[in-house]
Amino acid sequence: MLPILSFKKPKKNSELPLSFNAKTQKPVLRCSICTGEQVAGFKNLNTGKFEEVMLIKNEKDLTEFMSRYGISEISKEY
Repeated sequence: MLPILSFKKPKKNSELPLSFNAKTQKPVLRCSICTGEQVAGFKNLNTGKFEEVMLIKNEKDLTEFMSRYGISEISKEY
C-alpha cells in the first residue's frame, strides 16, 4: 500500500509575513537539484529552520519576493 502524501496549501498574499528579522533570519532560495523547483523563504540563523514563504515559478516571482521584503541579494541552497 502506498503512503498518503499531504501537501501544504499555498499561502495567499494576505497570509505572507510583512517583514523578517534580519538579525535572526536570512533570505534563502531553496532549489531542488532533481526537479528544479525553487522556494523562497527565510532561514533562522540560530536553529537552521527554513520557513517557506512562496513558490518561485519565474523571474517575476523572485523579483516580487525580493522587492516585498527589501532584499538586494539572496543565497541559494540545494
